[in-house]
Amino acid sequence: MNKVFCILSLIIFTQLNTFSQEISSKMINSISFSKPNENKLSNFIIAALDEEFSVSFDVLSGIEYDLYYTIDHYDFDWKKSELLKSEFIQGFDEVKINNYTSSFNTYQIYTNYNITFPNSETSLKKSGNYIIRILDEYGDELFNRKFILYENLCSVKTEVKRSRELEFINEKQVVNFEVIPLNLQLNNPERNVKTLIVKNNDLNNSIFNLKPQYKIGNKLIYKYDKESSFWGGNEYLYFDNKSIKTSNVEIQDYRLNDIYQNFLFIDYPRYNRKYTYNPDINGGFLINASNVENPSNEADYVNIYFSLENSNNLFNKDDNIYIVGEFNNYSKNRIFKMQYDYKKNKFEAVIKLKQGFYNYKYLMKNNSNLKINFQNGEIGGNFDETENIYSVVVYYRNFGERYDRAIGFGKGSSNYITN
Repeated sequence: MNKVFCILSLIIFTQLNTFSQEISSKMINSISFSKPNENKLSNFIIAALDEEFSVSFDVLSGIEYDLYYTIDHYDFDWKKSELLKSEFIQGFDEVKINNYTSSFNTYQIYTNYNITFPNSETSLKKSGNYIIRILDEYGDELFNRKFILYENLCSVKTEVKRSRELEFINEKQVVNFEVIPLNLQLNNPERNVKTLIVKNNDLNNSIFNLKPQYKIGNKLIYKYDKESSFWGGNEYLYFDNKSIKTSNVEIQDYRLNDIYQNFLFIDYPRYNRKYTYNPDINGGFLINASNVENPSNEADYVNIYFSLENSNNLFNKDDNIYIVGEFNNYSKNRIFKMQYDYKKNKFEAVIKLKQGFYNYKYLMKNNSNLKINFQNGEIGGNFDETENIYSVVVYYRNFGERYDRAIGFGKGSSNYITN
């Protein structure tokens, strides 16, 4: 009887222990794309078809899990293309990730995973839209990210203008561009050419499928106003905690519990203040830590305490206010939602982030506030002077082709905005 009891206990303990070690999406952090020689990370990337890029992420556990990646091809509207895997992948799909490193000398134990493309097992043959999915050993998806690969078959001259709508001349920015084919005949461009404009790598803040207004020779001209306008927003807020044991102009206090805690100075709504230039990296972030050789596995995790002052009771306690940036793919997930503190009369949130330099801003979801109309949810206000980066991707599908090729890419900065 005792022997049977011991065996049953051992089985139950083993099952419970196995269950406790299963990976979940909640354990994933610091997802990023990067390119060689770029000085920031992002959660959405546009790269040339033959260009090297990497995907990196952490699993907040000391266990080195068997994880896999799979890649799918999509048309310009993010519907799956008709291409077979063998038509756009050279090599294999659902490949095990073999490049991973355990954290070293950190309070938060984690494992850093990295995939570089192209690699010995996978290279991508077609341009267009892609989604990479990271799977656990059972084939369950942990997360996915979108990216775009383009061919240099046309040049895209991009410029940023002030709005011609007098009502919004001080708040909006307008993107104009020209598409100039390079040794490529664009047949029936009104039907076969499609476009995408993205502001600061935020696909949630993009304009799809503008048609060319007219042609000059073989040039396609896009000189819209209202149709290609964006709210200017404001410069991003930021903090730098590469040194987690010191205060600075963004961090007012720190302390050590199980991991370090960094308390940012309180932020204020800026919608009713004059525009002030503040250098940023347009929503991006960078993993960095002082006095380490390899930040990817030596930078530690820190609980960052954010707070937003409810000046003049501007906000309602039920307003949906989120902290967003490229660090979280501009996600309005509940873990990035701020909670109202009645006693302090401010909104607060705590987010676990890896050491580094971060841009962030506050957004109101669904514009739930009834007192102020925060255009595009921008609590920081909208200004035509704000420095933003706009990316333009041009797609083309000729007669008889089965997918949308990304044939060109252009980029424009509102640093050079004109009338």
